[in-house]
Amino acid sequence: MQVSVEELSSVQKKINIEIPADRVNEEIEKAYSVIQKKAKIQGFRPGKAPMNLIKRTYSDAMRDDVMRRLYEQTLYKALSDNKIEPVDSPTIESDILEHGSAFKYSALVEVMPQIQLKDYTGLEVTKEKYTADEGSINGELARMQENMAQLVPADENCLIDNGHSVSVDYSFSVEGFPEESSVAEDAIVEVGANRLIPGFEEQLVGMKIGETKEFNLVLPDGYRNSEAAGKQGHFKVTIKEVKLKELPELNDEFAQQFGDYDTIADLRAKMVEYHEKHETERIENELKDRAIKALIEKNPLEVPESMVKRQLDYMLENLKNRLKGQQMSLDMMGLDDSGFKIRFREEAADKVRGGLLLMALVEKENITVSDDELNERYEKIAAGNPDMLNRIKEYYSSNTNAKNSIISEIKEDKALSLLIDSAIITEVDGSELTAA
Repeated sequence: MQVSVEELSSVQKKINIEIPADRVNEEIEKAYSVIQKKAKIQGFRPGKAPMNLIKRTYSDAMRDDVMRRLYEQTLYKALSDNKIEPVDSPTIESDILEHGSAFKYSALVEVMPQIQLKDYTGLEVTKEKYTADEGSINGELARMQENMAQLVPADENCLIDNGHSVSVDYSFSVEGFPEESSVAEDAIVEVGANRLIPGFEEQLVGMKIGETKEFNLVLPDGYRNSEAAGKQGHFKVTIKEVKLKELPELNDEFAQQFGDYDTIADLRAKMVEYHEKHETERIENELKDRAIKALIEKNPLEVPESMVKRQLDYMLENLKNRLKGQQMSLDMMGLDDSGFKIRFREEAADKVRGGLLLMALVEKENITVSDDELNERYEKIAAGNPDMLNRIKEYYSSNTNAKNSIISEIKEDKALSLLIDSAIITEVDGSELTAA
């Protein structure tokens, strides 16, 4: 058997294998012998059909069987002899297998890049300064007020404005489209919410209880009946009732409805604490992302396409699950699977590059994980639940693959901390980062 290896790139190799004719002949005869014993051919008892008939009838089955066995017998030995470790299944191209001829085939394989890690200390990285955002707290309190608002009837002279909830009787028609005609009583319209045909809610502004108004609006593109889109729709509306939103006061009683808070000051303090925690975590995560990007810039490398594809599949599945939890879908974002993979391919490739470089850093710095560090991670997962902690420990103790996976995660976290601890970090305002 002759084997040669071509280096197509830093992550791709082509193994060319030639199997001599005598071995091919031997395997072909073995295959036909096995087929002859099992073949069912009309007019012959099993195992008694002549070999020349077997060869004419089962040549395709023989080729499939012999080629499969030759791959199994030669490919992995060739990979092992040449110390090649594929990261995915090889792609095989071959000649046609023929009796009396050598059999040649090639296997295209992807391998891990050889990483010579350098310049990983003293990386220059920007970090966003944390600033307390009083406006964000006030905005969240205002949303809480909105959610707790009560609708109260307005007096008969109240002029409708945005934010009012209005009960109306209306009729609707489109000339030439009788099927579009409709009539409704006591329909509720939240003026200013922009949930109806564009312009409808604006027509109600300034009206009052008991008033009737007729008006025309152009039906928009995307209207339910595409043939009626762009036509004039005629409306006749009578105002039956107007209700105003009555917001609760931001006082101690308001705060007490949201948990164990005695005063509005207690509620605001907890919101400030939560906001600071959330923003600090976001800033730290973005700092980590920038540190990894800086590491990639210092250590550019090619990565196997199969690993990028797996990362894209993982990212896509995660996004679909998050959207599902929000009653949304990929279609609602204007994407499909292939569009997502095109758009986020480079991001996935960078995630693979970052992961490989952190693994290289783990090896270079000989980063290990102690039992105490492992127990700390278990406690973090359990989030203070003693029963859960015991179950987590039992699970990882009995599942070697899962335990190795969490150890790898801890090593990667430690490598990333080493990267950031040794970096030159410049704090800047968030507006500067947004502008960049």
